[in-house]
Amino acid sequence: MSEQAVQHALDVKRRHESELLRKPNVVAVGVGFRTRGGRAISEVCIVVSVTQKIPAADLKRHEVLPAVLEDVPIDVVETGVIRAW
Repeated sequence: MSEQAVQHALDVKRRHESELLRKPNVVAVGVGFRTRGGRAISEVCIVVSVTQKIPAADLKRHEVLPAVLEDVPIDVVETGVIRAW
């Protein structure tokens, strides 16, 4: 992981955050490490939190999240509903 990779991911997130938040089930967008098998790995990515993961085949074309944005991978994480108290 490099500072440059983190900054690039933050910049890309800022440019696409509102677009991602308009997708069904998306509740948050951030930058972090990709998760594989329940464990974080050292790959910087845009983390898109969703209430429920839905197979791409069950979504309309415009509802599907991209795998990559501007060379930054997207990691979709099921978090459920996020509530602030």
